[in-house]
Amino acid sequence: MSIARHWRERTVRYRLEGQRHRHTGEVRFPVRPPALDEDPNDWEPYQLSGLGEIYSFSVIRQAPAGFASLGIYPVALVRLAEGPLVTAQLTDCDEADLAIGMPVEMVTRRLMDTGEDGVLVYGYKFRPCLR
Repeated sequence: MSIARHWRERTVRYRLEGQRHRHTGEVRFPVRPPALDEDPNDWEPYQLSGLGEIYSFSVIRQAPAGFASLGIYPVALVRLAEGPLVTAQLTDCDEADLAIGMPVEMVTRRLMDTGEDGVLVYGYKFRPCLR
């Protein structure tokens, strides 16, 4: 991913900003351009709470290229309190403690180091929370 793309997506990555439909109240994430048959003014920026629960999860034991430094790590589908499902890495937790329905909260963490250009990429992950 290019440095310019990281910069353009910083709001989504750091603040978990989605969109809400002005008339129906539907919330979506990530932000998308309007469909051809939609009025562009129907969707407004919407700050998601960052709270949700684990809908499903898995543990990555053989990391894909570029992620080997992470070792073994859990990823999940998180159902946000506002409705959308988000795929994200889980952090600050033990694999044995993970469960479907577990409450989680969004945190900002380092995602990767792009290498020689020196760019550190931060974004959202989720961790267990007490509610």
